[in-house]
Amino acid sequence: MPTFPDTLVADETTGDLELAERNSLRRVAGLSTELTDVTEVEYRQLRLERVVLVGVWTSGTVVDAENSLTELAALAETAGSQVLEGLIQRRSQPDAATFIGRGKVDELRAAVESTGADTVICDGELSPSQLRNLEERIKVKVVDRTALILDIFAQHAKSKEGKAQVELAQLQYLVPRLRGWGEALSRQTGGSGRGGGAGGGVGLRGPGETKLETDRRRIRTRIAKLKREINGMRVIRDTKRSARRANTVPSVAIAGYTNAGKSSLLNRLTGAGVLVEDALFATLDTATRRTAARDGRVYTLSDTVGFVRHLPHQLVEAFRSTLEEVADADLVVHVVDGAHPDPEEQVRAVREVLAEVGADRLPELLVVNKADAAPQETLLRLKREWPDAVFVSAHTGQGIEELREVIEDKLPVPAVEVLACVPYDRGDLVAKVHRRGEVLASGHTVAGTQLRARVDRELAAELGTFTITESDWVADPS
Repeated sequence: MPTFPDTLVADETTGDLELAERNSLRRVAGLSTELTDVTEVEYRQLRLERVVLVGVWTSGTVVDAENSLTELAALAETAGSQVLEGLIQRRSQPDAATFIGRGKVDELRAAVESTGADTVICDGELSPSQLRNLEERIKVKVVDRTALILDIFAQHAKSKEGKAQVELAQLQYLVPRLRGWGEALSRQTGGSGRGGGAGGGVGLRGPGETKLETDRRRIRTRIAKLKREINGMRVIRDTKRSARRANTVPSVAIAGYTNAGKSSLLNRLTGAGVLVEDALFATLDTATRRTAARDGRVYTLSDTVGFVRHLPHQLVEAFRSTLEEVADADLVVHVVDGAHPDPEEQVRAVREVLAEVGADRLPELLVVNKADAAPQETLLRLKREWPDAVFVSAHTGQGIEELREVIEDKLPVPAVEVLACVPYDRGDLVAKVHRRGEVLASGHTVAGTQLRARVDRELAAELGTFTITESDWVADPS
């Protein structure tokens, strides 16, 4: 991953590319996305090829600022671009007009020209005016962190629900950024038909609605339709969730930072075979798998979408129905990338999103993954900071059995303890006890299968006909 300078200086080394090498790079014909008409209202999908990153360091240490830009570089590479330069500007707060300050825009443009980049990605969410001002000054496409993350989500969404959620988030982001001015707006103006006045003159009178307003209305109609579709899908998801609750199947949600290894962990625990890829946001669609504890109790494990610092609020809202899978769980397995430069910041960012969906009150089990790749001093520091965390490696299998035991110990225990002798022709009931309850002891007698178990109240009522007293229990059933 490239390292970045701590000030906006165009002559410093970025990663393995020296200034001379960067200057020798030339723009390939046909790949440039340089804006010839920035008044276009049409939504432009990201076509990232050769990019310069720019961030504003407002607080924290220079290491924090560099980590943030390194993460932005990983996001850009995941979107399919080549990172040529990384620049950080020290300011007390982002400039309201140009994000990095008017004087620094010229330096940024020089860096873009020297590298042959065709896109600038800013490490933050730009206002419509900041976006417009930067594009006018730099003359290449400018993308902010939010648009970049939305583009990655659009690439990785596979299910109908996932695609609808991403499209909704994109449109909600787009509406305030639709823009048009100059000729694009003056071609259609309202007018009474009389000469002069504010109508715009001969040839410029029209229906009074601009293309911009037409686009806005069309997009809002589409947003309303997507919300209805997602609500319909939520009903299906809620029905499945209700069925699991009715069967008292405990649920465990695997949550965590993007690329922390959640899918790999799910595969290790259940053999699920879900997609595992060394990329940010490889998993967008929730995968739920059933597995059994050592005592026979069945529970579910759900792999959820990864989180990231400053996750766009449009995405949190659009994926709310998916994230509710976490909020309804009995236990949250919070996966942390132990090999990341700042795992503590990862945990803070994930807990922030969990709080937004009401999952911060659930029992949490911290799992530090990639223990095989993390430096020993980092592991020692994290063990001191999180003494109850489990350290594992989904890649090598290290610590997986310990993790399985801890998860099972934290699963909710059925409420009622019963003693029963179930006739042999009711094997279905015995199987249900093993599946839904916790069998403490069992044995066989002439009359049937004796069970000492903890079960839910509904199952206890079903066993009511076959309950026995302590004196009827056979200590050593034959």
